[in-house]
Amino acid sequence: MFSIVILTYNEENNLQSCLDSIKWCEDIVVIDSYSVDRTVEIAKNNGAKVYQNKFSNFGDQRNFGNKKVKSKWVFHLDADEHFNSDLKDECESAIKKYQFGAFMVPSKMILFNKWIRYASSYPVYQMRFHRIGDANFMQKGHGQKETDLKKGIGFLKIPYKHFAFEKGISNWLLKHVIYAQEEAIESKNSNTKITLGNLFSKNSLKRRREIKRLSYKAPFKPLLRFLYFYIFKMGFRDGKVGYEYCKMQFIFEAMIDIKLFELHQNKKEIKS
Repeated sequence: MFSIVILTYNEENNLQSCLDSIKWCEDIVVIDSYSVDRTVEIAKNNGAKVYQNKFSNFGDQRNFGNKKVKSKWVFHLDADEHFNSDLKDECESAIKKYQFGAFMVPSKMILFNKWIRYASSYPVYQMRFHRIGDANFMQKGHGQKETDLKKGIGFLKIPYKHFAFEKGISNWLLKHVIYAQEEAIESKNSNTKITLGNLFSKNSLKRRREIKRLSYKAPFKPLLRFLYFYIFKMGFRDGKVGYEYCKMQFIFEAMIDIKLFELHQNKKEIKS
């Protein structure tokens, strides 16, 4: 068996369905960033342990959650994500084998009740399942990535579902203004050289991260991002919903560009 950590902030509309998908778990830990709605109440009513911690970044918040679990293994969820029985079985099999101390896990992006298979570049992986002490999280852009790997990292096949738009597109836009600021700062501070071999690597994770580093140097990034997801990744096969998702990626990249421009302008003003 393994523990599950859920990060929350004002998730009263999402949390119950997330908890419903993990009723079998005996150790559910909710790390709440001082919600002002019914999030904490819902968590406690479902038997979850709740700890409140001021949010600084996703990496630190997940590491804080690792200190509160009972099991040696932990899976990290967000309140807008749903687990499933096949993924549970695969996690338990990985624990028995203990070939790796951490695992990358794919997710299915859901928009308007439709799986965005092509436009979301499925499968996209994040390190979400690991043995306590064998891995940690660090902040990367607006999210987090794995670090301090003690026994390598493997890949699980079964995805969880990510309902990223359940609070509406307006909420998505507001969150991504903040994410754009974080991505712009990372882009501004990035001096990483491009490794051509990684662009053509069979490892999808290496390939995706190298493409992201390359994108920092590319002109017309919003348009390129749209064309990449809609044409190259065949987002058009997702229909109208896929088209709308690709437009949202265009908007996000445009926000990053604007924030990056602002950072450079502020730097010039300081020098002058």
